[in-house]
Amino acid sequence: MEDKRIILISGMSGAGKSTASMYLEDMGYYCIENYPVQLLDQLMDLIEESTDPRYRYIALCTSAQDFPQFLQALKGLDSTVDVLFLDASDSVLLHRYKSTRRAHPLLLSNAANTLEEAIAAERQMFTQNMHSFFTVIDTSFLSNKAFKQRVEQYFSRTAVPVFSVSFESFGYKYGVPLDADLMIDVRFLPNPYWEESLRLYSGNDDAVYHYVMDKDETKEFLERLTSFMDYAFEKYAEEGKNHFTVAVGCTGGQHRSVAVTNYLYEHYRTKYNCYRNHRDEARWVTEQKDN
Repeated sequence: MEDKRIILISGMSGAGKSTASMYLEDMGYYCIENYPVQLLDQLMDLIEESTDPRYRYIALCTSAQDFPQFLQALKGLDSTVDVLFLDASDSVLLHRYKSTRRAHPLLLSNAANTLEEAIAAERQMFTQNMHSFFTVIDTSFLSNKAFKQRVEQYFSRTAVPVFSVSFESFGYKYGVPLDADLMIDVRFLPNPYWEESLRLYSGNDDAVYHYVMDKDETKEFLERLTSFMDYAFEKYAEEGKNHFTVAVGCTGGQHRSVAVTNYLYEHYRTKYNCYRNHRDEARWVTEQKDN
């Protein structure tokens, strides 16, 4: 039987499950949303036995309540199964629901009395079912374009699933990324911000990059860090994890985190399928110029 690829989409309500399903549909996946959990056995039989080409690439989108049953059912299939978990900060989810005026599923089912209670209860539902092999995307600060690019990077139909790494810089003052598998705090490194001639530049500029990289403490830190990452990446790849996200943070996400992220990306890009993103660089520069 020809191997099939199945993506199970779930996560926090309001984090973008329907949007991700739409992107996957555009990529050629056959998408099924909110399939009744009571009919799961019939669906699993159909997926395994059908010769319909639509069932070669399948995306199933489900809620927190039904997620455990879907996850358990898919474990029994002789197919490639990936789990896409979508998340966002509680404050962002609150804002999205209030701006769209939609009702949270747990409010509709009378499982919670307030929106805050619903979000907390739903997050608790997932606590017992999270695994390291899930692909997690935090949509809190993602534009639609960046969200689509992430989905395409992770689930391209033409690419053979291999271990890949995303390196992302961020500023702690704007909040930490929720989808990081490993978070590195580089606020102890010498800060170019205090050099007035470098303040409005970033780690993408040579002067700032070399200011950070040429320091003895940075060299020692990167030697220790890459030694750890070499071992961790190898073990995660052996475990079968397809994607790993490394978030590197400094105060504003402008200087040190950007420089270190660029170094790590260049260091590993010849060994793994690597991606790079500077989440807060443009935001920080704009704020400084406005001030």
